[in-house]
Amino acid sequence: MKRQLCLPPVIILLFFAFFVCPPSVYGQRILVAGAPIRLCFTPGGDCTNEIVAEIGKARSEILLQAYSFTSKPIVTALVEAHKRGVKVLAILDKSQRSERYTTIGVLIDEGIPTYIDAFHAIAHNKIMVIDRSTTITGSFNFTKAAQERNAENLLIVQSKELAGAYAANWQIHKDHSVMYQARQ
Repeated sequence: MKRQLCLPPVIILLFFAFFVCPPSVYGQRILVAGAPIRLCFTPGGDCTNEIVAEIGKARSEILLQAYSFTSKPIVTALVEAHKRGVKVLAILDKSQRSERYTTIGVLIDEGIPTYIDAFHAIAHNKIMVIDRSTTITGSFNFTKAAQERNAENLLIVQSKELAGAYAANWQIHKDHSVMYQARQ
């Protein structure tokens, strides 16, 4: 009787993922083993406060990408960071040009460079990269609704490698975005 080699599907998928599909700019493989990761979930968790606390630790740079951005505590923390000399740069979805409760006006009024990503149907990223060492991401929009009414998740990862990948992707989006021009 001949024995057949039967590899579990997971092994086959891993082989395919690591050897057949080479990494690209959009499919990077980063090892974050041992990196501190904090999780927050709504309802129940105070994700907004987690974000505000991380912004408060920023020393040099905050890169922001947001689909919807209406959170007053988060925009206040960004403005405070900007005022203490942290370089804050924002990329927002084109919907923020006309969104009723957007914080885009606050960013502009405070001199924070803000770009609009209209290149995509929806610029749905929700990320912050702080000092090229902390990445904040997840489904959590930077909104009051995400904190108070929605079921959302948030990850805060302390990893220079991960932050570097997100910062590189942020730059790709900035390169095709345009500086926000306020309506007259």
